[in-house]
Amino acid sequence: MASLHYKYAAMNSGKSTQLIQAHFNYLERGMTPLAMIPAIDDRAGKGIISARIGLSLAAYSFNAEEDLYDLVCHWHEKLDVIIVDEAQFLTKAQVYQLAHIVDELKIPVIAYGLKTDFKCELFEGAYYLLCLADKFEELKTICWCGNKAHFNARVDECGNILRDGQQVEIGGNERYISLCRKHFMQGQAVPPRDMPIK
Repeated sequence: MASLHYKYAAMNSGKSTQLIQAHFNYLERGMTPLAMIPAIDDRAGKGIISARIGLSLAAYSFNAEEDLYDLVCHWHEKLDVIIVDEAQFLTKAQVYQLAHIVDELKIPVIAYGLKTDFKCELFEGAYYLLCLADKFEELKTICWCGNKAHFNARVDECGNILRDGQQVEIGGNERYISLCRKHFMQGQAVPPRDMPIK
């Protein structure tokens, strides 16, 4: 039975790496996956899913106005799974369209993305995936202190944590760092200089 999966985590947890591996696994079994990424995230180029470990995957790039259900209904080949990267950028309507793909077309959907932004507020896509998904999985990453990191801090060019600004600002390690709750709330992006090295 097809399901809508939401795999979420803070940045630098390996979401894109896991997505690329899942896509490969479907191909290896002779199946047809469709990888998708919102057009707003073009850090690696339009329609490219890129992982920090050097892997990349060509994907269908879609904009916020696109009807994903209609797209899949008219796709040129039979699809066995839809895999979406940066799912936090989905609109409410698109999350509902993914649910319809699962329920009506019987095609599983696996969405990977962030849960919250740099202000610790839910993204629209994350909110509706948390409401509608059949299965959830939190992928793990760690803070500089070694504790579980599940907060995305936006930093300036000097490494200072920013608390104000637009929700969406595309960036990677130069703009964001994953922190545990304690260090996110304290605004401490890096270890203190006098902290002993283990």
